[in-house]
Amino acid sequence: MQAHTRLWLPPLALAGCVRGVMLRDTRGRNLEAVQRENYFPATPLVQLFWWAEGSSEWLATPGFSTPPPERRHAPVLFGGPFTLPTHTRNLGEVWAFKLLLLPDAFIALTGVALDRHVNRVVDAREMLPADWLAWAEQMSAAPDDATRLQLLEDFLLPRWQALGTQRPGHRYADWTQALAVRAATSAAGRSLRQLERRIKAWAGLPMRELRAVSRAENAFHAVAAAEAGAGVNWADIAADNDYADQSHLCRETRRLTGFSPEDLRRRIQTEEAFWAYRLWR
Repeated sequence: MQAHTRLWLPPLALAGCVRGVMLRDTRGRNLEAVQRENYFPATPLVQLFWWAEGSSEWLATPGFSTPPPERRHAPVLFGGPFTLPTHTRNLGEVWAFKLLLLPDAFIALTGVALDRHVNRVVDAREMLPADWLAWAEQMSAAPDDATRLQLLEDFLLPRWQALGTQRPGHRYADWTQALAVRAATSAAGRSLRQLERRIKAWAGLPMRELRAVSRAENAFHAVAAAEAGAGVNWADIAADNDYADQSHLCRETRRLTGFSPEDLRRRIQTEEAFWAYRLWR
């Protein structure tokens, strides 16, 4: 089911900047309409995506993010952080490349603020700096994914290294904690409101939202480990991953993904539309 879908993880030198690249190629698979749907969770990450072939439509689904008034399609699209999950459907066969960047890294590299881009997807040409646009055009013209990945490294690595930024860990929890420490030590002013304002400026989202995603990711991996062992006990998953109780786990999982924990677990195992979740297991 995953032969034409894969996840590229960055080299260590880019780990504090790039979270990963999701590569999706459905050409020749003859997927039915329901199999061409895509479910994505809420995320603090910044997204750049290229359509080598095909396009998709944003679906208006209760509990999910709201589609824009006009369908967005461009050679390169930019997506800001999302506080709600997203439901889309490919209009046919697609060949797509989605780059996921940590928001504070993106802001440091581009100078583009994220506060106006939460829960939005726009034509990247509307807001990227000139050097990024030139690189994005090179990515669009690349003949294959391997070339795009090399162009990505060649472009981002020297810019990231030039910042001299410390590299946080790969998991959201590590990054969120590093962000909190950085906010507390980077400037004068230590009130809770000042710290929250600083974190939101760097990440586009408040700390409570970042911590919710951190808990969800840890629970996601705990479920995968439990499935390989004695089975899933939702009360234990909740207790071990900083939820107040099982009901808290259920509420946050539904808000961030659109589904209850058990329904999400089942769908990830059985439905093509949940390919993005399977990539990270």
